[in-house]
Amino acid sequence: MRGALLSLGAAVVAVVAAQAAPVSVDEILSNPERFDGQMVTIEGTMIDLKQRVTRFGDPVYKFYLSDGKQAIRVISLGSPPCQSGAVTVEGTFAKIKRGRLSVSYNVVSASRVICRREKSTDELGGERDPAGGLIPHDP
Repeated sequence: MRGALLSLGAAVVAVVAAQAAPVSVDEILSNPERFDGQMVTIEGTMIDLKQRVTRFGDPVYKFYLSDGKQAIRVISLGSPPCQSGAVTVEGTFAKIKRGRLSVSYNVVSASRVICRREKSTDELGGERDPAGGLIPHDP
């Protein structure tokens, strides 16, 4: 019994550790077999957002997560937390995802999409002049 509990504890720690470290789009697409069926955390830019409603009335959205060179498809239920920009995606990667009427390759079924807002110069202490430019502050 104690051995089973230790194994379970080690498995939980391994899963949490795997979720904590983001992997790159390139890393996943270079070796999809390694990540197939695994929980992944990926950072990148949301592009080509599409929203629709399933035949059961549930909202769903899809987009591509780009690293600037390659992109991976992301699907999630609900409404998107943002329309574009930098995001972190947590979800399960599938090398092949079979739907009722279609087959998709290299897809992340997102359990969570987090919008990351980059701090603007305004938030870092700049002021705008009347022409709209930033006026730097001297420390």
